[in-house]
Amino acid sequence: MADIRQATIFDIPAIQACDLLCFPEEDPWDYYLYEENIVFWPRLVYVAEDHGTGCVVGFVFAEMEGEGTETHGYIADLGVLPTHRKSGIAKKLMDAAHNALVQEYDSEYVSLHVLKSNQDAINLYSEKLGYNYEIAANFYENGEDAYVMQKQLQEKQTDILGTHSTDGGSRHKSSVVDLLCQA
Repeated sequence: MADIRQATIFDIPAIQACDLLCFPEEDPWDYYLYEENIVFWPRLVYVAEDHGTGCVVGFVFAEMEGEGTETHGYIADLGVLPTHRKSGIAKKLMDAAHNALVQEYDSEYVSLHVLKSNQDAINLYSEKLGYNYEIAANFYENGEDAYVMQKQLQEKQTDILGTHSTDGGSRHKSSVVDLLCQA
């Protein structure tokens, strides 16, 4: 089980470590990019904490794109530790981001990009979350194709977050290894 809550800047080291374990073949985000997203989109960045240990086991970064009346939600990054995949955490994180996009920004739809070769992610987004998609040729720097995925968002929903941290973030000052709690 995992609890979903809004991320804070104190979570950045654990998110970075989680990102490295989720995507070892990719270049990780720079610390300041994580910080920028949390500062600019505080209601759109969430972490999943293992219910038993309190360790960060997943994250989602959403944001708004476009200008004026032509804005929509965008999922910039989603990751769940390999040891915690296929347990519903990614869906919970995405549901929290979708809800916040509607509640806070009245977003009518959300989009994202995923590697054409990442079948697990494609299945999650299309089968479990209801995204539609089309191909974007040579989207990534390495020349690999991507799917541009999009989902129409529902009307405003009730808050779906799990237990919120009440410790003021103090628990997040321990080492990254402690936060990840790889067992």
